[in-house]
Amino acid sequence: MQQFIEPFLNYLLIERNLSQNTILAYRHDLNIYLDYIEKKRGSVLDKTSHKDITDFMLFQKDSGLSQTSIARRLAAIKSFHRFLLRERLTTEDPTSLLDSPRLWKRIPNVLTYEEIKDILSKPSLHNKQGIRDRAILEVMYATGIRVSETSTLNLEDMNLEVGFLRCKGKGGKERIVPLGRIAISSLNRYINKARPFFMKRNTTSALFISRLGRRISRQSLWKIIKRYVKEAGIKKKAWPHILRHSFATHLLEHGADLRSIQEMLGHSSIATTQIYTHVDRNRLKMIHRKFHPRP
Repeated sequence: MQQFIEPFLNYLLIERNLSQNTILAYRHDLNIYLDYIEKKRGSVLDKTSHKDITDFMLFQKDSGLSQTSIARRLAAIKSFHRFLLRERLTTEDPTSLLDSPRLWKRIPNVLTYEEIKDILSKPSLHNKQGIRDRAILEVMYATGIRVSETSTLNLEDMNLEVGFLRCKGKGGKERIVPLGRIAISSLNRYINKARPFFMKRNTTSALFISRLGRRISRQSLWKIIKRYVKEAGIKKKAWPHILRHSFATHLLEHGADLRSIQEMLGHSSIATTQIYTHVDRNRLKMIHRKFHPRP
């Protein structure tokens, strides 16, 4: 069955227009799944049964895999088997009666505005790396864009005179997001004073450049966020979307409507954005407990 992974991934890339990150995750998930199935059933496609897939999912759960990862792995398996049936490589889809596990919507932890200010102040403006890192953090907090979207930004995606950027989200969907004046100032400083230093003799349209003169990676951006969260002395767990979640929550707290936040975040469904209303309710409860004389 391994021979059919590449055609399937090409289908996801070309016809479904899924991102490279999603395709990499599907490749990883399917390799694990097919290793399990081939050890149990051999490599004959039509021998795979509904029970085999159920057993695999239970095995993943017993191995300590999180519910979110199990759901993603099942989504990859279902999509793969539907592809095989559509291409007439199999005669049945053993996943047709399988339901995806219902996931609890996790309310994300967010940073206060004071904590955000502490993080943004940590990169030093006395060296090129600090100027770059300040611009990265300011842009991510000002726009709420994802780490992967930040990595793929190009110079031509910036319109600093009007004050917005253009980014490609999940599924290759483009959106326009406003930039605040502080983020614009940080970007101008970086583009004029630091970016040429990182470019060295290379030529690239990438906005944010690594020390090697190449487009900065998602992994490097994640390390930058973790570094400055730690330097700010914040004990909360840092994760890649920490600035994105804080951006959305702070907008909601200051009166922004949910539809506008949905558009800026690039959510296809407003149900995804509504999780931030729960964050805001939790904050109100905390304030009530803290200040009400009879909490």
